[in-house]
Amino acid sequence: MHPVIVYTLSRLGLFAVALGVLYLLGLRSVALLAVAVVLSGLASYVLLSKQRDAVSERISEKRHQPES
Repeated sequence: MHPVIVYTLSRLGLFAVALGVLYLLGLRSVALLAVAVVLSGLASYVLLSKQRDAVSERISEKRHQPES
């Protein structure tokens, strides 16, 4: 599967998990969304480094390919 799709779906999955856990803990309204965004961003920074590197490599390969 394309690395960008894998990375994006992984980020969305982490956001959904953070949102669900925070909702179950009783957080509601805009604070729920704000904290979920921050937590999922931090988690993706730590947990998705391999996927982020794959996306970066794919972009680099595409930039250095000669146009046909």
